[in-house]
Amino acid sequence: MSREEYESVIGLEVHAELSTKTKIFCSCPTKFGASPNTQTCPICMAMPGTLPVLNEKVVEYAVKAGLATNCTISKDSKNDRKNYYYPDLPKSYQISQYDKPLCENGYIEIDTKNGKKKIRILRIHIEEDAGKLNHDDFGGGSLVDLNRAGVPLIEIVSEPDISSSEEAEAYLRKLKAILEYIEVSDCKMQEGSYRADVNVSVKKKTDEKLGTRTEMKNMNSFRSITRGIDYEIDRQIDLLEDGKQVEQQSLRWDDVSGKTFSMRDKEDAQDYRYFPDPDLVAIRLSNEYVENIRKNLPELPEKRRERYLNEYKMTEKETDIIVSSKYLSDLFEEAADICKNRKAVSNWIISDISRILNEKELEPADIPFTAEQLAHLVMIIDKGTISSSIGKKVLEELFENPREPEDIVKEKGWVQISDEGEIKKIVAEILANNQQSVSDYKAGKDKALGFLVGQAMKATKGKANPQLLNKLFIEELKK
Repeated sequence: MSREEYESVIGLEVHAELSTKTKIFCSCPTKFGASPNTQTCPICMAMPGTLPVLNEKVVEYAVKAGLATNCTISKDSKNDRKNYYYPDLPKSYQISQYDKPLCENGYIEIDTKNGKKKIRILRIHIEEDAGKLNHDDFGGGSLVDLNRAGVPLIEIVSEPDISSSEEAEAYLRKLKAILEYIEVSDCKMQEGSYRADVNVSVKKKTDEKLGTRTEMKNMNSFRSITRGIDYEIDRQIDLLEDGKQVEQQSLRWDDVSGKTFSMRDKEDAQDYRYFPDPDLVAIRLSNEYVENIRKNLPELPEKRRERYLNEYKMTEKETDIIVSSKYLSDLFEEAADICKNRKAVSNWIISDISRILNEKELEPADIPFTAEQLAHLVMIIDKGTISSSIGKKVLEELFENPREPEDIVKEKGWVQISDEGEIKKIVAEILANNQQSVSDYKAGKDKALGFLVGQAMKATKGKANPQLLNKLFIEELKK
């Protein structure tokens, strides 16, 4: 049977760590990277006799996320105990929400090759994170770090509306941008504050019934998620084609081998023995509370995108790259406001800055320099202090050791040569050494001029004023 006769059905459970200063049920800090077990207390370590107290900011952030994703906000919800044992879960249950989540029935729209597509959101609920196991390869055991235990999460559960790895990535990127814009999560995937459990099943297009699903746990990079989905779709189709059954199970994705491996049978809701947490009161929200949060929502990515297209007359490509991250968008707006050269700032972000982020595998949030420093880089190029090619070197320095661009230029001796007499000497030397290019230009081959200018820039290590070079080359060549 042809693979085209199958279709894939994908649902995503996204976990986003909330950017609150303290944990969900105690006052321990949530800062990433602290020494093991230094951000703990009797409550998040589950000592006998301790009682949790719900952090109100967690509820506010969850409601914000719900409103930004078109959800209905429940005025009456509660916390439940989800029972399971794991070494880094000190209570042997997780406080989560079962049948009464804070937010339900939302959606976001993504762009696909066939146009806009609405991906429905089943629910958004609050819960606490578990701790972390640090595996000791030398000692042959594992050490438990409970700093992360009790860090607040929202879990955003999509309906199975996603049909491909491309759509999954588009949904995850759009959702990540929304959470960044409303400032409820920093969404740093490399720190695990934005991760997803990926449910995949396949079925014949003629079948009404969904296929058996598998779940890949805790995936925190777009590349791993798309590769994992594609692999799992192929694996399940191969099983069905061989007359075998797909088993419902939790899988681990191995990025090195590019394969999934079974972890355990996938649990259903009844396996967790949910029941209302007796130590926490119900969550009751007034209309006024919800509307006040709605009224104070910041500008969302779609609105900002429309503004850039309509007010700034930017291209769709420029707009989509910059608006995809709040950090890039804020950098763009602040830098452009200082230097008054929106086009130049946009060009730096969509070309060299994006390239360096990819090469260094950094998130936009990790950009080490300020909008003011980027604006000053644009300004010294506009003034003619340095050329654009030297500007690229300055940008590299800003990533390595951020400081004022003017100081970098002085330290490195990169000030642009704009003295006409000095540049005339360089032009004469390049022309004398490249007679073939001179003949080509005079024969009507305009590309020869670009070659000559390039040779002059190479000879001056990029410091010659390119506009003056062009002017003087043309003057000499027309003699």
